Amino acid sequence: MAYIETINIPETHIQNVFGQYDKNIKNIEKAYNVTIVLRDDTLRIVGVEENVKRAVSVIDQMIKLSKHGNTISEQEINYAVSLTKAKDADVSSISELDKDINIICHTINGRPVKAKTLGQKKYVDAIDNNMIVFGTGPAGTGKTYLAMAKAITAFKNNEVNRIILTRPAIEAGEKLGFLPGDLQSKVDPYLRPLYDALYEIMGAESFMKNMEKGLIEVAPLAYMRGRTLDNAYIVLDEAQNTTPAQMKMFLTRIGFGSKAIITGDLSQKDLSPNEKSGLEIALSVLKNIDEIAVINFTSDDVVRHPLVQKIVNAYEAYENRQNKPKNGNRNYKSHE
Repeated sequence: MAYIETINIPETHIQNVFGQYDKNIKNIEKAYNVTIVLRDDTLRIVGVEENVKRAVSVIDQMIKLSKHGNTISEQEINYAVSLTKAKDADVSSISELDKDINIICHTINGRPVKAKTLGQKKYVDAIDNNMIVFGTGPAGTGKTYLAMAKAITAFKNNEVNRIILTRPAIEAGEKLGFLPGDLQSKVDPYLRPLYDALYEIMGAESFMKNMEKGLIEVAPLAYMRGRTLDNAYIVLDEAQNTTPAQMKMFLTRIGFGSKAIITGDLSQKDLSPNEKSGLEIALSVLKNIDEIAVINFTSDDVVRHPLVQKIVNAYEAYENRQNKPKNGNRNYKSHE
């Protein structure tokens, strides 16, 4: 016999929770193999008891998010569903993440910037509590964006005197040849993603003023050699493309009153095949040092379009198949 539960949903939030063409509710129905019917302001959920209870918990969280003024997206539905299937996760934590206390800053357009997943919340907390933080994981998990939001907030609050954003200037799997222009115009294409985030959070005018004063610096990693960076918020992006020597050089630049965030995705290295990543070695060498935290994001933390999460999962599955032992090789060891 089918199990049935009902849940009230305010009329003003029905459209938001259901999504365009009822896409959100259809995704919940598909995820839990339940049937959801709306009568006036009451939802009727029918199916296997355990699945119905999970569906109810997800819908309840979406209603709370809607009441907080959020537009319910497919990504939020997918994340809530993934939490209900995890052993130790609590789906009620989704609405907890949405509280105003978790806002890091606001963009130039007034949009609040805050952690959207439990992985992102751990990352933000680690940044608050440690001098050096490594954030690793797939694209779209907010590693760089959240680090820059924290850096800009610290700068505005006079916790640091300047912001330094850097990444290795290396082509992503293709040779660009000789680029025209002066040195700055040659390296700008490699740093463009950092500029984009700065413009969105600070605004172009504020960024340019602070850059002219030397208070904000966006530069290739090679520019860091020989410097001591005191009272600065330093973000090293795309760290998977550093060599071991570059990573050691960067980490030994950090001075008093500074904080460093290192982000990277080891699955997207652009180094030559026989070259080791400085990020990979640093994670192994520094793992037991106090004041250094390592946060590993997963595909569940992807906050871009849901298709990105599916792409990440598909590539992970492919790479796992490629790494499986062949011909019954018993000497194979997992590197996860």
